[in-house]
Amino acid sequence: MAGDFRKVGIYHRPTFEPALAFAAELRDLLAPTVPAVWIASAWDPVASTRDLPGTDLLVCVGGDGTVLRAARAVVPHPIPILGVDMGRVAFLTEFTPDELRKNLHQVLAGHFRIEERAMIDVRLTGFSIPDAPGLAHALNDVIVGRSSVGRPVMVDVEVDGALVGGFRADAVVVATATGSTGYSLSGGGPILHPSARNLVVTPVAAHLAVSGPLVLPENATVRLSLASDGNASLSVDGQGDYCMTPECVVEVGRSSHVARLLRFWPRPFYAHLGDRLSWFEHRRPIDPTATAPEIDPQRPA
Repeated sequence: MAGDFRKVGIYHRPTFEPALAFAAELRDLLAPTVPAVWIASAWDPVASTRDLPGTDLLVCVGGDGTVLRAARAVVPHPIPILGVDMGRVAFLTEFTPDELRKNLHQVLAGHFRIEERAMIDVRLTGFSIPDAPGLAHALNDVIVGRSSVGRPVMVDVEVDGALVGGFRADAVVVATATGSTGYSLSGGGPILHPSARNLVVTPVAAHLAVSGPLVLPENATVRLSLASDGNASLSVDGQGDYCMTPECVVEVGRSSHVARLLRFWPRPFYAHLGDRLSWFEHRRPIDPTATAPEIDPQRPA
């Protein structure tokens, strides 16, 4: 893909000073070749969306949370997103700061590819909270979980209008392929390839029942509601934390929008995943020059 960047935006994580510092440095690196460069906190709802129209590339300096915010913010603009990892384990980022410094000219020359990730639409009805959106977008997942420690939620799950079951669990997660490596995975859900368009429904710590995850076709619609009195907590891509009552309904389906992630490295997904999840720790060679620690014979075993 050819690079023709006339306007580049930079998102940063506001509570992390190194992210802000690198965002400013990146602005200076881009200034000689890109006519318009803007910076905003990914957590500022006004500044982060004001300059999106006409933006050719959005660089996210932070981690996966910053990329997730960017994927939702750019809808409906087809803006490629480039993630820069500031030190935490991240699945969606592509560069470290040093890697981007060394390869920025390659990116600007168009030496990259675009990876499209499926997103989901989340329709909320019955919520009385003023800031609860009627329609939200997500790249990762939707979670209906318990609102208090030690008290599970009862969630009815319907697929395409038919009741699948009522789950008494810590949470029920509806995830995309991208979200399948997040909370869904920790709850025992499968890992889907990023190109998959399926949905995954995963009950987390289900009580008194054998409840395995469900892999649904891409055109499926999932409806979540509470099966008993009480409250639950709803989050969309880890954001919101909306209070959910028995009158509330959450409907999830595949979105017509996709997230466009800029990819530079030719990394096979599963090898990259294994590295991120430390699956190869036991295969790392022992340093032959390392010396064994001395043993104190007086110390009890």
